[in-house]
Amino acid sequence: MKIVPGSVSLRELEYIFKNDLSIKLCLSSKNSVEKSAKIVKKASANLTPVYGVNTGFGKLASKRIGLKDIQKLQHNLILSHCSGVGHPITENMVRFIIVLKLISLGRGASGVRWDICQLLEKMLEKRVSPIIPSQGSVGASGDLAPLAHLAAVLIGEGKATFEGNLLSAKDALSSAGLSPVELGAKEGLALINGTQFSTAFALVGLFAAHKAISNSILIAAMSTDAVMGSTAPLRPEIHELRGHLGQIEVAKKMRLLMQGSEIRESHRTDDKRVQDPYCIRCQPQVVGAALDILNSVGTTLMIEANAVTDNPLVIVEDELIVSGGNFHGEPVGFAADQIALAIAEIGAISQRRVALMVDPSLNYDLPPFLTTKPGLNSGFMVAEVTTAALMSENKHLANPCVTDSTPTSANQEDHVSMSAHGAYRLIKMNKNLNIIQAIEAMCAAQGIEARAPLKTSNSLLLVLKKIREVIPPLKEDRYMALDIENMTKLIESNSLIRSLETE
Repeated sequence: MKIVPGSVSLRELEYIFKNDLSIKLCLSSKNSVEKSAKIVKKASANLTPVYGVNTGFGKLASKRIGLKDIQKLQHNLILSHCSGVGHPITENMVRFIIVLKLISLGRGASGVRWDICQLLEKMLEKRVSPIIPSQGSVGASGDLAPLAHLAAVLIGEGKATFEGNLLSAKDALSSAGLSPVELGAKEGLALINGTQFSTAFALVGLFAAHKAISNSILIAAMSTDAVMGSTAPLRPEIHELRGHLGQIEVAKKMRLLMQGSEIRESHRTDDKRVQDPYCIRCQPQVVGAALDILNSVGTTLMIEANAVTDNPLVIVEDELIVSGGNFHGEPVGFAADQIALAIAEIGAISQRRVALMVDPSLNYDLPPFLTTKPGLNSGFMVAEVTTAALMSENKHLANPCVTDSTPTSANQEDHVSMSAHGAYRLIKMNKNLNIIQAIEAMCAAQGIEARAPLKTSNSLLLVLKKIREVIPPLKEDRYMALDIENMTKLIESNSLIRSLETE
């Protein structure tokens, strides 16, 4: 797939990630890339100090580097910065980081040769995947440690996988018919400066959170019918009077999903309950707010994915190399924090619906813990406890990261964003959310079936059918963990949403 750096859309980014695509930069990028490289090469031979070209790095920027040591400087930079720790990230995440790095380099402001871009393209094509540890970045002078592990493979250092085999970088490149490069002036710095690690994880967290929104709308509609909740709070006039677009959209989708439900019609009049609990009544307000946040964050991350975020930058038009701070991950850190809050809240309101459905004092005549023989059977009693545990874990994980700045690099980097682990935690949070939603879907299906002979809407019947293809009704207690695991797979694969496509 060919892309134009600077104009890659959010939809394209998601498509690239989900389809595990290789990309190539459009040839129009080549001219600006080569121009910036020539400017850097010229500067490296000049007596005038230029940061990262003929000087040391960070606190050592005052140290001049002679022409004969320029290449050694970049080589040493990569090796010294390969200081990451923790579990290696997955191959699909590594590939996505490479894509984002290519987009940034392709803008032609980083001073790297076109050969560097081509090698990254070939690594994607041949599936040479550097081993990148998950920890070690504070999201300030770029994601230095993780990106150094990526850059190391380009020079034949470190480790990588090829065709599923873990090899030395040299062997992985050789097996793919590729050769390591010798980095020129600034090229190592251009590769490791940048927010691509943080941005990649934030984007993937965003994609998963959007999917969770869709599942939340669908499953909440099922839960509402299961407890015989009112659909009056879904009337469009209510939401239009407030005006928030996300809220309006969530309410509209829930109305459509529940349209024609016999369960709903059975209690539309003479219902003794005046108002439902907030977890039923305020679903549009809560999840709609989360949707608005995610849409806003999407704009931020799309901009960041197309940005040049290394330092110094080459201003080709003026033939200048200028130091700045585009490597600072604050925009990504803020975005990750907002996504985390949205994920936590989607899970929190879902968990309250699970608690509602199992509670005989609140679930409007459903059996206690959704089991037909309570006492002998515990039903969904401890499954609800699991949702509470995961909800609480997500609440802790949702604490803001950008406020946790700490000085590094001998106080040269005295304010950092913590964007890397702020974005990385979203993987765990979305996993927790998927499980919470899986349990809610199981409870809602059980509750709807308990209303027989009344039927839910045609739309929700399709969803119920999909669930029952994998999870049988809970008639007696059984090994619940397997049901939760299988239901979570349905949630993760987007199967519930796709079941509506047959309607």
